[in-house]
Amino acid sequence: MNGKHKTGSRRKNVPFPANTSTTRCLFSSKMNSSKRAGEAKFTCSGCERKFLLPTITNAYRCYKCDSVANSTLGSEQSRKDSGVCKHDQLNNAYPNGALLPPSASCSLSLSMTMGNKRAVICGVTYGKRKFKLEGTINDVNNMKNLLLDNFKFPIGCIRVLTEEQKDPNLIPTKKNILDSLNWLVKDCQSEDSLVFYFSGHGLQQPEDRKGDEIDGLDETICPVDFLREGMITDNEINSIIVQPLKQGVTLHAIIDACHSGTTLDLLYLCKKEKGSWKWKDNKPPHSKETMTTQTNGGLAICLSACEDGQMAADTAAFDGNRFNGLVTYLFSQIIRDNPEITYGGLLEKLHQEIGNIHQSKFSNSILKRIFHRKIDQDPHLSSSEKFDIATRIFKL
Repeated sequence: MNGKHKTGSRRKNVPFPANTSTTRCLFSSKMNSSKRAGEAKFTCSGCERKFLLPTITNAYRCYKCDSVANSTLGSEQSRKDSGVCKHDQLNNAYPNGALLPPSASCSLSLSMTMGNKRAVICGVTYGKRKFKLEGTINDVNNMKNLLLDNFKFPIGCIRVLTEEQKDPNLIPTKKNILDSLNWLVKDCQSEDSLVFYFSGHGLQQPEDRKGDEIDGLDETICPVDFLREGMITDNEINSIIVQPLKQGVTLHAIIDACHSGTTLDLLYLCKKEKGSWKWKDNKPPHSKETMTTQTNGGLAICLSACEDGQMAADTAAFDGNRFNGLVTYLFSQIIRDNPEITYGGLLEKLHQEIGNIHQSKFSNSILKRIFHRKIDQDPHLSSSEKFDIATRIFKL
């Protein structure tokens, strides 16, 4: 067991953390696109929550109260005019707030995804294992609501993978996560906005491409069946959702897991030096890797919960007895409170909030009980290309 969390330390074997109760490291105890279809505001007849539906919709299931009702928005003509995405023939995330097919008897594989926004949200609890995580389901709901409410993602364009799903294709197994990542970028076109969110365990392992990692370790995310099927490496994620990005397509990945700093293997890291944020080259100095790991003209941006050598916290400090990923909770609150925040402002506020936890921990008895160790994590921004984080507004 290796309890060191410094980014600069090189570890030959997979580094497991020292025993702690609040991290998302494994073995802790707690822890085509055609033009957009027309949209209209709709009020759920069950809970009266307001949300957007495409005009092609004949029926809907509310993601808040799960009630199903007919809609008068849909018509045969609107279906012809709306430009429904033809490339989405995979199983879509209809449970937990998604569009229903025109006929209730239709197979769920008949997708109704439309427009130029698409998201895969994945939260892994790991069942009843000793390294079970408490907050990932809350993280998923938090992120889903953020996409719907703040960034106006159509409900049917969000695929949710959790162990609570009834559809076996939406359980966060390795196969289902990889299938969903392929769905996310399939036939992406200019002006598409794509989001991949992951809440779960992250690890490192010796690199499988010699010389492509500065520290000699590949970053990984852990599906629910990783003990049998293996982890998903940063190289796999890069090849599936980064390299296919065409000109004008933007992908945002938000990874709330340990060792997640370079999970997408992007070319540039944003580091703070002498009080200001600067882009640094993430390519190892003696690497023989070519630019094939980069996009096909699009832009990939990743917000990670911590640096590669750090651990990410799972905490109930902010929401009663409900556990949440620390960075997911802070990120969503900051975005809701500051809808026009820049990337630089977001980074500053994340670091400031975690710094406030450090300062108050030793004078606050409640935080002492919740955080059993110092929260040694620095949220991390990486990108496939440099941009001005001080002026660019954070948008999904």
